[in-house]
Amino acid sequence: MMPDLGKYAAEVLSAYAVTIALMVTLLAISLRRSARTRRALREVEQTRLARAGKESAPDG
Repeated sequence: MMPDLGKYAAEVLSAYAVTIALMVTLLAISLRRSARTRRALREVEQTRLARAGKESAPDG
């Protein structure tokens, strides 16, 4: 199934391995950042909702 790479097989396969490793690393970093940003946004939204609720509450 794999083509004959001749004497450059090691270089080509190591380049593929490095590329795949970098892509997986970038994906992991992106997913982690996305989760962190989503969490921060949720906290900001909850803070704003809490403030809006306190401001609109009547002072009995």
